Amino acid sequence: MKKKLMLIINPMAGRSGYKLGFGEVMHTLDAGDYRTTVYFTERRGEATTLAAQHAGEYDTVACIGGDGTLSEVVSGLMQVENPPALGYIPMGTTNDVAATLGLPKLATEAARRIVTGTPTPFDVGSFGDAAHFTYVAAFGAFTEVSYETPQTEKQALGHLAYLLEAAGRLPRLEPYNARVEYDGGVVEGNFLYGGVSNSTSVAGMVKLRKDLVSLSDGVFETLLIRNPQNILEFNRIVSDILSQNYDSESVTLLQSKKLRFTFDKPVAWTRDGEAGGEVREITLRNNHAAIHIIA
Repeated sequence: MKKKLMLIINPMAGRSGYKLGFGEVMHTLDAGDYRTTVYFTERRGEATTLAAQHAGEYDTVACIGGDGTLSEVVSGLMQVENPPALGYIPMGTTNDVAATLGLPKLATEAARRIVTGTPTPFDVGSFGDAAHFTYVAAFGAFTEVSYETPQTEKQALGHLAYLLEAAGRLPRLEPYNARVEYDGGVVEGNFLYGGVSNSTSVAGMVKLRKDLVSLSDGVFETLLIRNPQNILEFNRIVSDILSQNYDSESVTLLQSKKLRFTFDKPVAWTRDGEAGGEVREITLRNNHAAIHIIA
């Protein structure tokens, strides 16, 4: 008897790229002993609802879309007791999680990975009491670019759309005064950027060394960038980030299971490239090996 697979598709992701080779994807899954039921999403957040309501009925859940679609599906799986393994066919603009997992860019190859791959433990973040994130929760410089870039531009220009949107924000960067409590210490200061991640790539722009990142070690990597006082200091920060130097006066990398951020005013966050709301205080926790991704 064939195993049952739930396939959630975001038809808008990656310039509707799911249409290319979709027949081959379905054939690969069928030949891999899966009976696949397809669910198309029609609005933001629907993938979470679908996964939460129906994942327990299947042996495996998979999704076609970008990091946002994957994040929604993971949020739904976090509401399911003993959730099934998750397969991912990346079809977005940046695909940070796919890059970290080393998933193929070709949809048919990614489908074959679902058939032949091994479910791998994956840590999931809690953002406050009710929300989750898959690979990053961040505030500050450029974090709003991904969700404020118009969808039509994403589809037409791909990753270039993010870069163009980010360039227009350079003159408007502002620091955020924050107190960051983490396992074993406290950091305070004016930060241009703060990101709590479980990925070697964030927005395709910030890269973390692979020897520092493990997807199932029970801790997150937190990158904090202090506000530069002048253009020379700003250039040094850029150089440190590009050279992956995380031990300087302006760039700090922490590893922690739990973090608490306190600001002097409400600050906007993003979760996996989508709007996460404004908060003055927020606690982020690592849910160790909460799901398994086939990789």
